[in-house]
Amino acid sequence: MLRHWPAPLVVNVLLGIPGGVPFRLLWYLAVNWPLADAGWTKREPTENDGTALWLVIVVPVVALYGLIRWLANRPLRRRTSLTPRTYWLLSLTAPLLPTAALILNS
Repeated sequence: MLRHWPAPLVVNVLLGIPGGVPFRLLWYLAVNWPLADAGWTKREPTENDGTALWLVIVVPVVALYGLIRWLANRPLRRRTSLTPRTYWLLSLTAPLLPTAALILNS
């Protein structure tokens, strides 16, 4: 039985590597949403096809990624000695590490 946090950390960091795709798709959708003209983002000027096409692409990709993460984390949660709050905090932040590394490297 897993008693420590390294196994969930490694699994979630490895899931974060392909997770850059859904994170990027969600960011692109959020920036180009029709009502998203906030001061810190700018819409793509050539994006005039609407967001319905993007929803057809983004929803299945994000749903599949969420399902894979859920199926990987469910058995790990039962085998670790971490509290539920600590475990889910770890499993929500660890997949962001590869994406953050790519952003900092560019």
